[in-house]
Amino acid sequence: MKYYIIAGEASGDLHGSNLMKELFKQDENADIRFWGGDLMQAVGGTLVKHYKERAFMGFLEVLMNLSKVLGFIKYCKNDIAIFKPDVIIFIDNSGFNLRVAKWAKEAGFKTNYYISPQVWASRAGRVKDIKRDIDKMFVILPFEKEFYKTYNYEVEFVGHPLIDAISDRTQVKEKDFREKHHLGNLPIIALLPGSRKQEISKMLSVMLSIIDDFEDYQFVIAGAPSQENKFYKDIIGTKKVQFIDNKTHDLLSVSYAALVASGTATLETALFKIPQVVCYKGSAISYQIAKRIITLKYISLVNLIMDREVVKELIQNDFTTKNLKKELRKILEEEHRQKLFLDYFELEKKLGGKGASKKVASKIVKELF
Repeated sequence: MKYYIIAGEASGDLHGSNLMKELFKQDENADIRFWGGDLMQAVGGTLVKHYKERAFMGFLEVLMNLSKVLGFIKYCKNDIAIFKPDVIIFIDNSGFNLRVAKWAKEAGFKTNYYISPQVWASRAGRVKDIKRDIDKMFVILPFEKEFYKTYNYEVEFVGHPLIDAISDRTQVKEKDFREKHHLGNLPIIALLPGSRKQEISKMLSVMLSIIDDFEDYQFVIAGAPSQENKFYKDIIGTKKVQFIDNKTHDLLSVSYAALVASGTATLETALFKIPQVVCYKGSAISYQIAKRIITLKYISLVNLIMDREVVKELIQNDFTTKNLKKELRKILEEEHRQKLFLDYFELEKKLGGKGASKKVASKIVKELF
């Protein structure tokens, strides 16, 4: 069978790659064409466009690059029409995917969605479009099934693929990891400033501003696969901080605490049982727009899933050097850490068991044969 997969940014690339592995296992004649990244490309199939080419963050940034975005959408539609897949699988990336899905459904293609757009966070009216354009939706967050049910749309909760990605990874030996990356013996505080240039630029400088106040720890930046090393070096300057490229999971596995940009990384950090402070700072215009359309109490997946504040969120004007120092000191205290660990174990239970990618692939293949 012929599969066309559309994923954006690093998390979509990760989940797309695991889905592709399962599709190849369950359909030996699978022909996969995809939009994604290095991880998906390593599995096989044919890469159409890398997500690095269209990594725009925030409303203003998308608006400024609107002609490029529309050009990619047109290119994608043409490519699908030529390939004629048996099914199109959309992974998150709603701004792009929902536009393609509308055309694809009208053109008679079978449409599946893996990892729902965050319609529960903003613009819930998009559910109407999803019901119209998507034949089957597979969700990975426990509260999403109930959310969609209020709109009379049946979706399937398959568990969270990060559980597989983390539990199946090759375990790193801390001693070897430290030696390989020239790290000393001090406890590590990981800095995860995001994956897009705009967010890294805004958040990393604030994260770096506190390191001189924590001399008993070493700070290590987790470099995103979508960015060049030079980009980070220009921000780091002369700061005493280590940089490790494209090894986020390995870094988290040996870390003592973390400062994390809001997004999937907050959940990854929690699943590694690492105390964290969640950070977010966007452009002033994008933030003001977001404030008016996002109705959530929290921005981190950890707090959203638990429906209470488990990890501290420093958002926009609250994301300052002073506040960051204060919150980091808290998560270094043993009593606070023990409470976080218990909350993290409860969180993992809510996410369901292993096998999300396998379940989705199985249901897609079974539907086609």
